[in-house]
Amino acid sequence: MRLDNERPSDNIEDRRGETVGYNFPRGPRMRIPLGRRSGGMGLGTLAVLLVVAWLMGINPLDLLTGGGNIQLPGQMSGSVQRQAPSARDAKMKDFVARVLGSTERTWGRIFSERGERYIKPRLVLFTGYVNSACGMAQSAMGPFYCPGDSKVYIDLSFYRDLSAKLGALGDFPEAYVIAHEVGHHVQNLLGIADKVNAARRRISQVEANALSVRMELQADCFAGVWAKQADLTGHILEKGDIEEGLNAASAIGDDRLQRRAQGRVVPDSFTHGTSVQRVRWFKRGYDMGQMGNCDTFNATRL
Repeated sequence: MRLDNERPSDNIEDRRGETVGYNFPRGPRMRIPLGRRSGGMGLGTLAVLLVVAWLMGINPLDLLTGGGNIQLPGQMSGSVQRQAPSARDAKMKDFVARVLGSTERTWGRIFSERGERYIKPRLVLFTGYVNSACGMAQSAMGPFYCPGDSKVYIDLSFYRDLSAKLGALGDFPEAYVIAHEVGHHVQNLLGIADKVNAARRRISQVEANALSVRMELQADCFAGVWAKQADLTGHILEKGDIEEGLNAASAIGDDRLQRRAQGRVVPDSFTHGTSVQRVRWFKRGYDMGQMGNCDTFNATRL
């Protein structure tokens, strides 16, 4: 991809390398009274506390006497310690920022032509786990968009898995992943996400899964629209980029991922679409280049 002329977005929230813990207050007021008459904990509660401390590798006296900052995996309040990112990670952050900037300008122009205003999402970089308005998430879940806070979340280690484990090589698949999640943001702005979520609550799980597939395929189509429009204005694509994108779409199809993970395919459990479907809708978005061609909800063939 040619992104040197793309202005990076400043809507990046970098939480990479953070270790988050809870600060127990220091000093005399930290001491936890053990007697029931003082309103503190009884011996049963104390025993549980000591077992938890042992399991977590914490000195029990730290809990009882105020030993300072205790690191709790998944606890998202309190102190934050940050490790400096590597040169490779810094380069990847710049890549992500430029792709996000391209999506902002592309969708801003598309919305403006519709007489509407595009509200830019924020993109959160994290490692391991992260807290969002949609709840706690781990990097194993993959990149995701949270409509509750209008943020895209991604652990950059996903890109290594995308190439090393799934065979989606090149830089365009990395851009496609961001464009797909931004596609969900577009759905949120258009009110599509609210309608789908409301409908899902009234139908069976199998039907809800089928509706999720249509929503995901539309996000793939929107990613294709971005690629087409961004290339028309910024000439960001190089030879082979679209083929890389199609390969990435195929690599993360439900059927292919299920077969890889469990050796069999369960269509009723699909939530994102098959490899063929994901390729088809990304390609449709790219070939047509218009949002109106991405109506997966009324399509008779996915």
